[in-house]
Amino acid sequence: MIHHVQLAAPRGSESALRAFYAGLLGLVEVPKPPPLAARGGCWFAGHGVELHLGVTDDFHPAEKAHPGLLWPDLDALAARLTAAGYPVTWADEGELPGLRRFHTADVHGNRLEFLAPTG
Repeated sequence: MIHHVQLAAPRGSESALRAFYAGLLGLVEVPKPPPLAARGGCWFAGHGVELHLGVTDDFHPAEKAHPGLLWPDLDALAARLTAAGYPVTWADEGELPGLRRFHTADVHGNRLEFLAPTG
């Protein structure tokens, strides 16, 4: 079982991260323990996942590596992302039988995959 997944973000981008992960995706920000809070970044949780967004000076988005997140309503999420100007690329349902899924990118270009069981 995985406790959390960490993604990278540019230093000083916490406001943009909150707008995307809490505002758009609807995840809840988790307070970081004080010794770790000084490092910057944000933590978010919801839908059975915890994401840690760590900041770095030499940021490069993860364009291939990505978390695959089970999500309760893919169509509503895809509509919110599209309306906000984020790319939504649906995968062929035959690639992973029993799952619907799409890929998008977060505010800094990190690849994200959202999945839901079919039927």
